[in-house]
Amino acid sequence: MSKRSLAFLLTAAFLTACTAPGGEVVRTGASAERMTAPVLLTPDAKDVSSYARPEIARVTHVALELAADFAAKRMAGTATLDVAATGEDLVLDSKGLEISAITDAAGRPLQWALGGADEEKGSPLTIKLAGARKVRIAYRSAPNAEALQWLTPEQTAGKRQPFLFSQGQAILNRSWIPTQDSPGIRQTWEARITVPEPLTAVMSGLRLTPEGEAAGPGRRAFRFSMDKPVAPYLIAIAVGDLAFQSLGPRSGVYAEPATIQRAAAELVDTEKMIDAAEALYGPYRWGRYDMIVLPPAFPYGGMENPTLTFLTPTFIAGDRSLNGLVAHELAHSWSGNLVTNAVWPDSWLNEGITSYFENRIMEALYGTGRASQEATLSWADMEASFTELGRDAPGTRLHDPSGADSSGIVYDKGSVFLRTIERTVGRERFDRYLRSYFDRHAFQPMTSARFLADLRANLVRGDRAIEERLMLDQWVYQPGLPSNAARPDPQAFARVDTALAAFNGGGAASALPYSGWTTAERLRFLNALPRELSTARLQELDRTLGLTHSGNSEVLFAWLQLALANRYEPAVPAVERFLMSMGRRKFVAPLFETLMAEGDWGRRIAMRTYAKARPTYHSVTTGTVDRTMKGGSGS
Repeated sequence: MSKRSLAFLLTAAFLTACTAPGGEVVRTGASAERMTAPVLLTPDAKDVSSYARPEIARVTHVALELAADFAAKRMAGTATLDVAATGEDLVLDSKGLEISAITDAAGRPLQWALGGADEEKGSPLTIKLAGARKVRIAYRSAPNAEALQWLTPEQTAGKRQPFLFSQGQAILNRSWIPTQDSPGIRQTWEARITVPEPLTAVMSGLRLTPEGEAAGPGRRAFRFSMDKPVAPYLIAIAVGDLAFQSLGPRSGVYAEPATIQRAAAELVDTEKMIDAAEALYGPYRWGRYDMIVLPPAFPYGGMENPTLTFLTPTFIAGDRSLNGLVAHELAHSWSGNLVTNAVWPDSWLNEGITSYFENRIMEALYGTGRASQEATLSWADMEASFTELGRDAPGTRLHDPSGADSSGIVYDKGSVFLRTIERTVGRERFDRYLRSYFDRHAFQPMTSARFLADLRANLVRGDRAIEERLMLDQWVYQPGLPSNAARPDPQAFARVDTALAAFNGGGAASALPYSGWTTAERLRFLNALPRELSTARLQELDRTLGLTHSGNSEVLFAWLQLALANRYEPAVPAVERFLMSMGRRKFVAPLFETLMAEGDWGRRIAMRTYAKARPTYHSVTTGTVDRTMKGGSGS
């Protein structure tokens, strides 16, 4: 018997369940039936970012009873944890939590201790179970909890009510929920959240009381449930002045009233995307697919919280040209939410597979032309990461314990890997495999080693010729790009490249057919321009194409990067407005890096802008930009 097989059997015995591929319904006495997912105990599944010791005791269910206190910027109340254990010590993750009491289900106090604090991981919270299988923790989060961003009315679109949202990935939820904050320890959950009237709370689970219920003077309570085991980073909340608009029989969008109409118009293809995704890789297993468009401070493009994708308003372009973001977050309902990387060095299993899946959805809805162009841009992002990190650097491996976490590798090299498999074995065969993969491992954690073993068992099936052609181990464990990589269509941007060559040869900007180009084509042109251009040439482009005033955030970002690198003064007010208007790290961090690289000219702009903008950014964004500002302050 192999070590992997033995570990699986030990895990199954430890959980008293989990022999079914997608987890198993566990009966917990008088409580409702819930699915429990396996925990992997193999060395490759050891999560160094968590203090949890699931081989001794693991959390299976979390029940939250919390009040949102906007004045104090705290979530306060209780978390009741269901525990499966073979020993007496339950070790949780905690960061900044102020704990007042821990008891068993009967209210008897349990011994507990907080260990020393690590700047990134927080502290281990160790509880002596004394036979308890249900643990109740009374606590409150700190005002500066990293997962939570409390916005004043002035920081919202409507300017009338405050707003709260959470961002748990990768290890931030331990700052407001005491649990085992590891993607490999999946948990079901429920919550009752009280908020000030007239605010609405939404979470990443089934909304049991959409309109809320009375909860004392001036407050309302909202109840939620997630009966499928999820990675704890996917527990998410938003509270604010929210409106809802249906998009179809199983989808809709929440947003502030000032944003709801534009958001809904941008999302009209959502039901078609769900249908396309299901046609590719099987049923959508989460019930509803709703979205919420958050205030601009949200640090990511999107976050795939189950049943409630979080979206940045920067994807609203007015023409649905940036809705690939929605396809990406939807695809996570299979790769990332349904089957989840057990440890963060394997995050390509979430993001790389999802990026491939996203492109297939876009092809199904909008044709091979758009899909080919977006795949070509993705390839360019991968190449940019190779240039930045070094082609043979450890951080260019898909399985990357180094912590480089480059999106060009995790997302783009990962998707190229899957596209290479598709071209090697054929699309039809690969689609059958990938659908079966999601079926076999639904609601389970995954590692690179297990994924490769699954590929070999269910796709390669002993075919030595295919094994050699796929170069699987080289793709996952070696740096750089294997020689068999499936390259994008070289003609995807043929007409743009022709126009680019003419412009670089001295042609006029007015001769560019820019108005007829797609967003992908405009990005190809802007990103392929020489990095050094004269002020006169930049002025010509700006005046002719209206770049500084573009309403498309991706196009504006690409233009500002070029303009700042050439110290183009007319773009400075636009970059200051852009950096003050949103907190999306993808845009914010590189723009500050570019400014800080431009000597005294750029540093002055960066310093004065960041001093004003920093209080509006989420900790995810400030954590990155702080390092840039500190590193460049003395140079």
